[in-house]
Amino acid sequence: MTRRSPRLIRSSPARPATVPPPLTGAWAPDDTRLDAVDRFPLPTGRGPEDVVVDAAGRLVAGGEDGAVWRWPADPEPGQRPEPLADTGGRPLGIEVDPRDGSLIVCDAWRGLLRISGDGAVTLLCDRAAGRPLVFCNNAAVLRDGTVLFTDSSDRYGVDAWKRDLLEHRPNGRLLAWRPGDRDAELVADGLYFPNGVAVTPDESAVLVAETATHLVLRIPLGGGEPAVLIDLPAYPDNLASVGDGTYWVALPSPRVPIEERLLPHPRIRRFASLLPDRVLPQPRRYGLVARIDGEGKVLRTLHGPVGSYRMITGVRQHGDQLWLGSLHEATVGRVPL
Repeated sequence: MTRRSPRLIRSSPARPATVPPPLTGAWAPDDTRLDAVDRFPLPTGRGPEDVVVDAAGRLVAGGEDGAVWRWPADPEPGQRPEPLADTGGRPLGIEVDPRDGSLIVCDAWRGLLRISGDGAVTLLCDRAAGRPLVFCNNAAVLRDGTVLFTDSSDRYGVDAWKRDLLEHRPNGRLLAWRPGDRDAELVADGLYFPNGVAVTPDESAVLVAETATHLVLRIPLGGGEPAVLIDLPAYPDNLASVGDGTYWVALPSPRVPIEERLLPHPRIRRFASLLPDRVLPQPRRYGLVARIDGEGKVLRTLHGPVGSYRMITGVRQHGDQLWLGSLHEATVGRVPL
């Protein structure tokens, strides 16, 4: 169930080149535990892009083949999960609805879904503000059941995310779906590959990761302009609230110098979009997650310089354990905190 993404990216204005900052100071690789993760294999497929722990303490993750898996509470490494559901698409972000414990799933192909405890899959919406969803990516659920979620691109699906980064246009939007509605409504548009979403404890604002610009934005929910919370030395993916006003950020790759140097050259970027994927700028093989507070201060960073668990796109704290998802691995990862 896929849509064909455009092969040739659109021309875009030249952007200033940036120089990726070094991983020093708060970003120094002093804690390298991400190269020694416990692994929990998916029985089929790969790419558990996000992870969540449900109301009963069970780990849940979905793979690129559409399967959603559930492990028992406090599983042992290598323990086999049970099949929970099949979305018929590509599950990405997974959240728990605080009202009933059901799962809210961003499916890159199908849209916003709900999975009940018995595995029944319900489509909540596949359109917003009069336009179909193209790349439903990550979400956060408010106490009243409202779902804030990202549609990362209006042109490129999950199969062509690198083209959206090369195009470097504000193709994405932040949306809100309210229980009982058929379509979602627009909260903010003009975003550069909006990805992870997390809500402040008082639900007055939402944090949104812009992967293309390596920023985390703070967007007021009562009206007001987005503000930059932090500029990162790596590309952010999913966000997860700890519940105390701090947030974990999954960072699948430190910033790639060639990607940053191409920004002033839209014609070269346009030509590059026609090249095979293997010769395009590639994410670095480096494990990285960070914990930040509501002011953007970096509180803690965990590293995996060897990249033994690579392309970390999901991160979730449960008690004194940190669960990790990946776009490319065939396992969910876990490290102690």
